[in-house]
Amino acid sequence: MNTTGKINYIELPCQDLAASKDFFTSVFGWGFVDYGPEYTAFENAGIDGGFFLSQSCARTQQGSALVVLYSAELEATQDAVSKAGGEIVKPIFRFPGGRRFHFFCPSGNEFAVWSDHG
Repeated sequence: MNTTGKINYIELPCQDLAASKDFFTSVFGWGFVDYGPEYTAFENAGIDGGFFLSQSCARTQQGSALVVLYSAELEATQDAVSKAGGEIVKPIFRFPGGRRFHFFCPSGNEFAVWSDHG
């Protein structure tokens, strides 16, 4: 349901649409709908959004917002991210409320995954 004033959609830069689609499909089960050669929308990600072709990437050290995903099995997710070509940049650590890790996807964007388990 669309609600005035609520986050509805998020768009992220992407250096390699095909690699990013493969990565997020295999690790997180996202689906994609292509809208031409320079844009793909993602679905089944918790919020709808898309990747647009760009030489830029979203990283917190550059002032970007951090997209944080959830996993009930943090170690297994960190392993899946690594095996699928993601780069772990902050291994699992504790923070108030749980544990998380940060990674760069194949297009260089920084994401985090957190869990309230363990």
